[in-house]
Amino acid sequence: MRSGRFKKDLSDAMRALNASIDFDRRLYAEDIDGSLAWAEALRARGIISLEEEQRIRDGLEKIREEIDSGRFHFSQELEDVHMNVESRLTALTGAAGERLHTGRSRNDQVATDFRLHLKRAAHAAFDSVTELISAMTGAAERFVDIVIPAYTHLQRAQPVLLAHHLLAYAEMLLRDRDRFLWAADQADACPLGSGACAGNQFGVDRELLRRKLGFSRLTHNSMDAVSDRDFACDFLHAATLLLVHLSRLSEDLILWTSTEFGLVVLDDSVTTGSSMLPQKKNPDACELGRGKVGRVVGNYVSLVTTLKGLPLTYNKDLQEDKEAVFDSIDTLNSLLPVFKLMVETLQVRQDRAEALLQGGFLEAISVADYLTRKGVPFREAHRIAGKAVRRAEALQVSLPELGLEEYMALDARFGSDLFEAISIKGALADKDVVGGTAPRRVHEEIDRLKKLLAAERE
Repeated sequence: MRSGRFKKDLSDAMRALNASIDFDRRLYAEDIDGSLAWAEALRARGIISLEEEQRIRDGLEKIREEIDSGRFHFSQELEDVHMNVESRLTALTGAAGERLHTGRSRNDQVATDFRLHLKRAAHAAFDSVTELISAMTGAAERFVDIVIPAYTHLQRAQPVLLAHHLLAYAEMLLRDRDRFLWAADQADACPLGSGACAGNQFGVDRELLRRKLGFSRLTHNSMDAVSDRDFACDFLHAATLLLVHLSRLSEDLILWTSTEFGLVVLDDSVTTGSSMLPQKKNPDACELGRGKVGRVVGNYVSLVTTLKGLPLTYNKDLQEDKEAVFDSIDTLNSLLPVFKLMVETLQVRQDRAEALLQGGFLEAISVADYLTRKGVPFREAHRIAGKAVRRAEALQVSLPELGLEEYMALDARFGSDLFEAISIKGALADKDVVGGTAPRRVHEEIDRLKKLLAAERE
């Protein structure tokens, strides 16, 4: 690449700084696929012969086999995956290999490779998240009869089905899937043929390139095509929110596995021990999930910060895009299978769920709702229910244990039907709306998700 322009070679320090082969080598499959399509486009324009195209094809497939088998030598001297592949191809094919780069720049080459790689990664993430949604739906179905407190401000608020709580995460994951599909769609535009920045000077058939590489559309501005990394930001955005959701799930599970809650038990296969304390069974999978969100958020911030000050078109700063994305892909690939296993093997203690429902005056809103149904304005009902809580607290009893005479002393409209209305069963049953925690509605949601996932598998 330095050719006749330079009198001196790169310093060792600059060579080490400049080279990207240590991380962009993972783009080799996409780079070879792009070069195969490019060779066909050059032959279609008469720039290389059919025989040269075949030699290039054979050489590229041999290089693919060498890399797959671990026999390929990657050289830092050649900077990146593109030049490593091209150098080996030239060694194998001579002048045919030297013609392959005609009209092509590493700028549109890397943009093509990166888009192909991210399309595949985004679809793979979609599939992995789908498996986690399936596991979460299965867990909701297993625990559909267990009732726990829902919390606001980490204080007990109202009774809900545990299944309803788990399906809240399924909803988050459904949105995460959509974001990965969006990221895949944003990457699904072919930039090859854009050259260094101004377009191809040999009239290559970009539509042919698009079809061969499986893109749905072409980019429409060569300057944007070689400098755009929005699609990478879209992937990192999807990865960031997924990790945020996994972190929230992790925090719930960490709390629930503690002795103080004791609600759930994690399988031995996803927990670790202590080097000192023999009794410990640590929720390290959850803690790693909670911790790794920081690095993915950091990757996202890193890339958008790199992009924010770049003039058109390509700048070497863009070499910083890949490590952030590759690290995030690796993080997803390490976490998602473990979370799937963790949810599939989750155990819940019915006795602890029942114990958690005792205390905290979870029935207070049901007391207010009871009066509201009797025609009492809600704010007045709210005040009366608050007084009932205060009275129960003074007597050191729960609201169901507070006698009817105590309620009637607060308001004569209380009747003997109060206690059924404020029972756990009654509190769940009256949330019979779409999205509510009434058992009928939760069963509907489980069925909806199962049918959605089954339809996608067909």
